[in-house]
Amino acid sequence: MVPPDMPEVAADFALPPVPGATSKAAPDLTNHAGVQRVLAALAVQHVTPEVVTLPDAVRTAQAAADALGITPGEIANSLVFRGTCASGGVSPVLVLTSGAHRVDVVKVADLVDEVARLDRADADFVRDTTGFAIGGVAPVGHTQQVPTYVDVSLSRYPYVWAAAGHSHTVFRTTYEELLRVTGGRAIEVA
Repeated sequence: MVPPDMPEVAADFALPPVPGATSKAAPDLTNHAGVQRVLAALAVQHVTPEVVTLPDAVRTAQAAADALGITPGEIANSLVFRGTCASGGVSPVLVLTSGAHRVDVVKVADLVDEVARLDRADADFVRDTTGFAIGGVAPVGHTQQVPTYVDVSLSRYPYVWAAAGHSHTVFRTTYEELLRVTGGRAIEVA
């Protein structure tokens, strides 16, 4: 059910004004390479979101929530981890988690196929494996395929907000849409 203050989503819907969002002073980042990759990846999935540009970088779920006037739980935080296989090989793992949660890396590692251990990735690993800088990592549009896991607690909200390829940009989506466009697997992360 959609809350009374939230419009029904339709093909031609308009988002309500977002506190602190794009103003005449905020730059238009829709032509930024990272944002363009996100929009292209979503277009393939028949999704055309409105990208909202915030006046300041939103590198944390709390900062994004404050800028949007929502709770941190409604932020689909994109966290990249270094997944270490039993053989010693390393690969990226993306966890889309509610901004209200801390990821239990031991629990998630047990749920991720072929991964023996998960560690927080550094900025270079994140950029090298996704093409995005920390703070702007989107759920889609990565420069290589990244296995994705989606926090089931995001399903509690009618809408969630995700990074759109730049630390100043976000887009509104749903839990079901995140699962569909990422090909992600729903798991409990906390």
